[in-house]
Amino acid sequence: MAQLLSKCPGCYETLRISALQCPSCGLELRNDFELSPFDQLDEGQYRFLLSFLQSRGNLKEVQAEMQISYPTAKKRLEELLAALHLGSPAKKEERPEMDVSRLPVDYSSKKPSEIIKAKLKEHGGHVTVFTVRGLPCEIYAEPDGKTFSSDKLSLKPYYDYGVFDVIVDLLVRQGGRARKGNGRNYKLGQPGCEENTVVGAIAKYRGFQPGDSVYDPVFVLAAILEWAGIVENGRGELILSKSYEALL
Repeated sequence: MAQLLSKCPGCYETLRISALQCPSCGLELRNDFELSPFDQLDEGQYRFLLSFLQSRGNLKEVQAEMQISYPTAKKRLEELLAALHLGSPAKKEERPEMDVSRLPVDYSSKKPSEIIKAKLKEHGGHVTVFTVRGLPCEIYAEPDGKTFSSDKLSLKPYYDYGVFDVIVDLLVRQGGRARKGNGRNYKLGQPGCEENTVVGAIAKYRGFQPGDSVYDPVFVLAAILEWAGIVENGRGELILSKSYEALL
């Protein structure tokens, strides 16, 4: 019997169960059944959970079995708790206040990069945006004036504001909308992570080549673009907002 899928292979949104069938008598029940947080664990989280339970919560034994360091085991435990909606939320990283008064911004530009920089500057260099699922993301303007960071994006070097121009250029070329794509399960160029998807265009901009494994930052970048009024953050796709189209 095939393993239960929790994510759509096309757009990576969470699937729902629409039918249950008895293998003995054939009785079928149809409804909109929501998957539990346990059903939505990825393979790595599921393996970690089994190891954690088998070791009765002993992280040192988990380390030995999975051949990972203690900090990695601790981080995976925190990620597992978050995925299962358990425990208290992690404390936000304390960051010193940034002086954004000298952040260079071209207020006359229609480029998404400049619009977003201007809005960040207006908010003191720090803002909270929300993903399509309601997940909060802290966004910070970096002191170099060229890049930004987020508590949900651990990848370095930080993304520069030009990535927003790349995304919007893709949407414009495709008539105002583009699939987000899936960089978690597919390599650049594979179906689902083509260069005409948002994640594929970002990966190419960052210097990745076809066949490379890529990082998927779309959920954060899409939230920023929606906060700035540039796109509508749909499920599985981005759509240019009417207000931004009027500027073009």
